[in-house]
Amino acid sequence: MLTSNVTITIVAIGVLGGALTVVDLGSFVDDASDPPKAASAGLSTNDMLAKLTSASDMDKVAADAVAVAKERAYKEHQRELKRLKEKAKRDAAARAKLKAQQERERLAKSNPSAGQNKAYGKKMNELKGWGRCWPSLLTLWNHESGWNERAENPSSGAYGIPQALPGSKLASAGSDWRTSSPTQIAWGLGYIKARYKDPCLAWDWWQAHNWY
Repeated sequence: MLTSNVTITIVAIGVLGGALTVVDLGSFVDDASDPPKAASAGLSTNDMLAKLTSASDMDKVAADAVAVAKERAYKEHQRELKRLKEKAKRDAAARAKLKAQQERERLAKSNPSAGQNKAYGKKMNELKGWGRCWPSLLTLWNHESGWNERAENPSSGAYGIPQALPGSKLASAGSDWRTSSPTQIAWGLGYIKARYKDPCLAWDWWQAHNWY
């Protein structure tokens, strides 16, 4: 078990990149006229509770490793933005690149299924016994992904509503992790419990550090 935890920590710490979330518009826009998979699934309370149960046993060491990777990604993103802003003062091309980055960030939060994803999030948060922390969770994931189940950072690998880093970590909550908002939410709540105890404390941390 120790070897496994150390391996997880090393792999997660090795992940680099910015904290900017962008969305794979190709896969997202093509089927925008269809209801999102998570919304059309119509999960019952029992289904959501089952997902929470299967994703609630995250090891604290593993959660800490994810947090280290997220911190490094955030700091790298801030350095890159600072570099671009300084260069933009002198370089028209750099100004264009900075504008493009800001536009991708805006588009990453433009998500027609966000309302349904928030509904799942609110219900699953209540099932965890954290009803009082719903405003914190709502705001936290608004900042992270705009509740977009396909929000992706191609440089760091952060993915989904909770911005798991790397995104493949979400697979521990279900094989449908790439498109299922309930699966992503279950993983995210498990991560929050292991690392911060509840969404209220996770949001407190985010406000102090701009990552969680």
